[in-house]
Amino acid sequence: MTGGARPGSRTARRHVGRRPGAPLLVAASILAAALLATACSGGEQGAGGSTRRSECIPVDVTVSSEKIQLLGELATAFNGSGAAVDGTCIDVQVAKKASGAATTALAEGWDVATDGPQPTIWSPAASSWGQILNDRLASEGEPPMVSDQPTSFMLTPLVIAMPEPMAEALGWPATPIGWADILRLANSPTGWADYGHPEWGAFELGKTNPNFSTSGLSALIAQNYAATGKTAGLSGEDLANPQIVQFGTDIESSVVHYGDITMTFLNNWFRADRRGTALNYASAVAVEEKSVIDYNRGNPDGVLDQGEQPRPPRVPLVAIYPTEGTIYSDNPLYILDADWVSPQQRAAAEQFEDFVMRPENQQRVLAAGFRPGNPEVPLGDPITPANGVDPDQPQTLLETPPGAVMNQLLANWSQQRKGARVLLVLDVSGSMGDPADPEDPFGPTKLDLAKQAIVDGLDQFKDDDLVGLRVFTTGAGANGAAFRDLSPIEPIGPNRERLRREVEGLSPLNGTPLYDVTQASYDELVAAFDGQRINAVVLLTDGVNDDGDTSDDSRQLEALLATVGDANDGENTTPVRIFTVAYGSGANPAELKRIAEASNAGSYQATDATTINDVFTSVISNF
Repeated sequence: MTGGARPGSRTARRHVGRRPGAPLLVAASILAAALLATACSGGEQGAGGSTRRSECIPVDVTVSSEKIQLLGELATAFNGSGAAVDGTCIDVQVAKKASGAATTALAEGWDVATDGPQPTIWSPAASSWGQILNDRLASEGEPPMVSDQPTSFMLTPLVIAMPEPMAEALGWPATPIGWADILRLANSPTGWADYGHPEWGAFELGKTNPNFSTSGLSALIAQNYAATGKTAGLSGEDLANPQIVQFGTDIESSVVHYGDITMTFLNNWFRADRRGTALNYASAVAVEEKSVIDYNRGNPDGVLDQGEQPRPPRVPLVAIYPTEGTIYSDNPLYILDADWVSPQQRAAAEQFEDFVMRPENQQRVLAAGFRPGNPEVPLGDPITPANGVDPDQPQTLLETPPGAVMNQLLANWSQQRKGARVLLVLDVSGSMGDPADPEDPFGPTKLDLAKQAIVDGLDQFKDDDLVGLRVFTTGAGANGAAFRDLSPIEPIGPNRERLRREVEGLSPLNGTPLYDVTQASYDELVAAFDGQRINAVVLLTDGVNDDGDTSDDSRQLEALLATVGDANDGENTTPVRIFTVAYGSGANPAELKRIAEASNAGSYQATDATTINDVFTSVISNF
């Protein structure tokens, strides 16, 4: 496929021109929806936070996070447009859920209590997730739940984002660049010195975890196609080929760390850019084209908070469209073939689908930095070279493999991925004995839920990952030490069950010597740094520093930040990441975020302690 062709256009075209529409209609619809919401009272609270009109046909839409705002706004407009089925109004509510998590929930049984309302429409970031879902259902003898020819709401291709000077060193834009070039750099013991830039150090790649992230899944598909030389027909036989396996293993060896979202890499890159060290944080990150546009416009996470002003980076990124081919995140609109979707809801969902594909609504897709799913809407700003992207690319598109092949890809990746060396550091101070849910004083404590999250999280590590467990509170160790090691850092395979038993036996104790323990844990990992692995501390705490002497808190924190920051300024050869989890309402998320950012890692929050299992799963996705 050439000339920037867009997949899904055959199915998208059947939604074009079925109703007249104009920008004034959208504005009027939004106003009408606002007036209608004011007039209604006593309805159920919808997933998007607006009041659900109980007299209307409910259509719940579960979407990946990058389109929650846009589809939410379109749902508001649609709800006020007068749309109806047999005279009954339609009420669309939009909620977000990560594509991988939604796939698992649909395959294993959607739990309203934890997953939210059962969706009538599901829109993951890419139709590859639909293939995976149908294959998982088939393996259980269940019929498919989604169509193999969905409508694409919006499109964005996977690219390799690279700082412009690095891309130029590889010959960009005149020389095509692909995964084979990434592999050469990954395998080179001298890294960027091969291209005349020893000051840039080793080649380091950022990639997200394909079990959670669409960009990670798309990159995994693309690199396996690149290894075979194919653009279609990737097979299980291909994936069993030792040369293909080695290709993937070698690329994974250059990974900085993984993660559940690309924003961690982009935000860290942006901070490094402000310090003048962008060329030392990462050499390339597999992201979607839209992310390059956002980054170069000074908005690396794609969200501008109130009062936030975009600041273009000193060193812009450019989008490399791999010469071997790439894959689109096509944002399908699946009306689910599920027993909870009634014929009336299906008819209502089809009307909403038609509505969002109208040209005036697809213009909003373009304004957000995506390529419109409606092929009658031409590309334009912001998809321009000025933003580091090329509207005439990609020239080669890859076929989405069948679900069975993608499930095999994920299974292979779990063994090919870069190994980890991780110290889990768990707060067992007295406050961890408080109820996880303040309204349920007899329910599980914060420590109860944290222990369960860690026990479940241990299963995400592969057998040869090195994992240790440290608990901390005042007087936790011998001779009044602030921490105690329940397990040294060693291969988890033969020790997984022992680790579980150690965790399950924990109980809450005394104070929270946060800074001392973080510093000691960090220093320990630096001292025995393993360059073949992701070296990291995972720090979970429900409080602030409390070691009995508050007079020295500020100095301790600044000393910690200085040590970690200096060691992760991009030139250090022993980078250790500190991933932090602010647990419960007593922790200080801002402070923990500073610690994580100083180490070019990610920070997480489980302010509602009952969400810790999901949050901890996201943390472990970095390895």
